[in-house]
Amino acid sequence: MRVNRGATMKSMTGYGRGETSQRGFKVTVELSSVNRKQTEIAVNLPRELEVLEAQIRDEINRRVARGRLTVRLSVHAAKGAAHMRIDGALARTYARELRALAKSLRLPDPVTLDMLARAPGVLRPEEEMTEAVDLWPAAKKALDAALDVLLQMRKREGGFLARDLKARVAVLRAGVARVRDLAPKVAERYREQLLARIKAAGLEAPGLDDERLVKEIFYFADRSDVSEELTRLHSHFQQFDDCVKSAEPVGRTLDFLAQEINREINTLGSKANDSVISREVVLLKAELEKFREQVQNVE
Repeated sequence: MRVNRGATMKSMTGYGRGETSQRGFKVTVELSSVNRKQTEIAVNLPRELEVLEAQIRDEINRRVARGRLTVRLSVHAAKGAAHMRIDGALARTYARELRALAKSLRLPDPVTLDMLARAPGVLRPEEEMTEAVDLWPAAKKALDAALDVLLQMRKREGGFLARDLKARVAVLRAGVARVRDLAPKVAERYREQLLARIKAAGLEAPGLDDERLVKEIFYFADRSDVSEELTRLHSHFQQFDDCVKSAEPVGRTLDFLAQEINREINTLGSKANDSVISREVVLLKAELEKFREQVQNVE
């Protein structure tokens, strides 16, 4: 989560466009972003502006922490500006080489103004004659404008994500609270089931103070104690609350929290060894899976 005022979760999906003009040129930057665990930037530039790629990446990395971004930058002569320039040095080189070739082949001099004008690179769009470094201020301005629009869209989508994730964590909290209420009764249910199996086998039921029965129930209660798991889950939920309040990107943190919550829920199911708690664990896993899917969209 990264914002200017207050904490707002951001999505990784968005689009932005920015334009600016400088000295007869119009610079356009388009940005689009989709989900990705790490930051990945693909930059599409005109050949003559490829030297600007590193600066463009630096600007994006300063403002975007996660996702795959595609950048498209284009430069055109502004309306009413001169559109073409002649590369005189290149034209003279063409003329010299063509005359030398004609002489070696004993052909009439073939060089004409029309021929030179059609030669590759002699007559070029004006923007191709401009140094990339001169266009960087305009390119940066257009890039900043595109980033502003992109981040606003990601912020708006992030608001929906935050509400959805809060609702899912509320469901998880309620399920864990039910398990907390059920946990103290697990040993008593085990004692009742154990006595029922003894009676079903036609054996004499031991007294409640029978040492073997007491030890068996004690060992079961110790093995099925899930108080540590419940405490850690409470801590993870508190960390989620902290993430929602954070002003930094938290997508990776939430991804890690989802893994830890999953680990504790799995341990709950295996340690409790109780059918009632097992049903709650199934519901917790189903809701956690939805939570994990949404976390993949958070910056």
